[in-house]
Amino acid sequence: MTFYRDRVGLTPTKEQANSVAFAFGDMTLWIDRVEKQSQVDVWLELFTDDPDKALETLESPKRDELESLDNVNGHWTSDPAGVVLLLTND
Repeated sequence: MTFYRDRVGLTPTKEQANSVAFAFGDMTLWIDRVEKQSQVDVWLELFTDDPDKALETLESPKRDELESLDNVNGHWTSDPAGVVLLLTND
């Protein structure tokens, strides 16, 4: 996490137990620490007024089994290349 703060120069905006959010232009870059991860994954969070409509518009599969969405109004999905997307209005 210090790499993005100290070397890249991004400003931390939020911290959780195993995650740090950084200001990345008009976007937020979340870096999560995952123990025993065998490969690097990029997951993107897209904000929308209507996550259900966005899922329909993207014609992407609902993948809510990926991770619990407690207290989040949204859906997990993925793009055609398999990049995981979180569609949310939170």
